[in-house]
Amino acid sequence: MPDKNVDIIMDEKKINRALTRIAHEILEHNSVTSSLVIIGIITRGAFLAKRLAKIIADLEGVEVPVGLMDIGLYRDDIQSNLDQPIVQQTDILFSVVDKNVILVDDVLFTGRTIRAALNQIIDFGRPKTIQLAVLIDRGFREYPIKADYVGVNIPTSREDKVLLHVTEKEKSDKVSIIRNFTKKKSTKGGK
Repeated sequence: MPDKNVDIIMDEKKINRALTRIAHEILEHNSVTSSLVIIGIITRGAFLAKRLAKIIADLEGVEVPVGLMDIGLYRDDIQSNLDQPIVQQTDILFSVVDKNVILVDDVLFTGRTIRAALNQIIDFGRPKTIQLAVLIDRGFREYPIKADYVGVNIPTSREDKVLLHVTEKEKSDKVSIIRNFTKKKSTKGGK
């Protein structure tokens, strides 16, 4: 029986269509593909970054370098979070200096993840530009950050949780919203 608090808002076809549109927009905005590099934020942003690079290769016949980034140590809540971050691998095997960096993430929410990613990219050098591509923009920014390329804008409440499932990890592609997730979580156990 389906959960009435879970809405499936994107399936595989819609996700592929959104990524293809984003790839076209990136190419329209960056006519010189030799200066492009793509960096995906681990975990799901990394999968989307690889997919965007493949779409660009199919469209233009150009292999765009792809890097993967773990922003765990750059988060601004690392001191206040009781759990130690699980640090994954940052894998950027190319120079970002004077490049047009396409930073890729799955869901843009408060902007804190993107702020951390920007700090980490700058530690690798000074790019010509950093452009942000996200599959989903759900609003509620806490930092002045806006995506250059957006798959879909989804109206949510702060209590909702937006989840991207990808074939590489969950064996299917879909985006779902769990309504009132934080309210349900805080009422468990009588708290």
